[in-house]
Amino acid sequence: MTDSHDLAVRYEGQGLPVLVIHGWEISGAVEAHDLEPIFDKLDGYRRVYVDLPGMGKTPAHGIKSLDDIFERLSTFVEKHILPSRFLVTGSSCGAYLARAIAYKYADSIDGLLLRVPLVEPENSKRDLDSFTPAIKDEKLLASLGDAEVEKLGDIPVQTSEYVETFKHRLVDKVLPAVAKSDAAVLGSIRNDPTLYRLSVTMHSAEAPFLKPTLILTGRQDSVVGYRDSWPLLKSYPRASFVALDRADHGLPVDKHETDLFRALVTNWLRRVEEVRQLSP
Repeated sequence: MTDSHDLAVRYEGQGLPVLVIHGWEISGAVEAHDLEPIFDKLDGYRRVYVDLPGMGKTPAHGIKSLDDIFERLSTFVEKHILPSRFLVTGSSCGAYLARAIAYKYADSIDGLLLRVPLVEPENSKRDLDSFTPAIKDEKLLASLGDAEVEKLGDIPVQTSEYVETFKHRLVDKVLPAVAKSDAAVLGSIRNDPTLYRLSVTMHSAEAPFLKPTLILTGRQDSVVGYRDSWPLLKSYPRASFVALDRADHGLPVDKHETDLFRALVTNWLRRVEEVRQLSP
């Protein structure tokens, strides 16, 4: 019988499990949109796209803090992934959770990918720049109309090609996922810094994670920025750190970003396999 507190999950492929943890109010389907074109061309990976409580197809079931979500995620790992070795990836708040998972199950994890990672849960304490687009086109924005501009929010690259792709991703993928999330439950957590902060231990300079890692950030990310992630390098000695110009919190968007994203993820997987082949 399925546990009523279990997480909804989508599996793709066979092989080494890759736990994929999505961002706040989103779903595993959004992660699959970005990652499947990479993994679909590779053999040997079983992608595990979970929906966190209150998001996607998983009911909130009484969660009251991010610690509660982490506990539910840990239970899923122990029930459905262990004792297998596995990889873990996370985006935004999902990357915050991924770091905690990497610490708790470090002996079973062979690689960690952090995309636009949340490092400081409290908004006022984040080291952010005021938003400035990499490419600005006021005429293009004016042609969209005020309502459209408000819906789209900060657009880091204001060219017709980028805006069209940006809009497609937001309207077709992100906003529908947000609309299905449990706004009341998640809002009570997100609006209280004491509830939105994990109390669990993570890797540090004194206790580092020694497996291949990728930390991918956007220079135009006005949500979590990129500078808060830089100190993480002390905790992840095998990390590649990338701060992509013309990229925001939703990276990758257009073909230029997508090509880079896929190359960087593929490089991370190659580094992971290199270490795995040398392991006893």
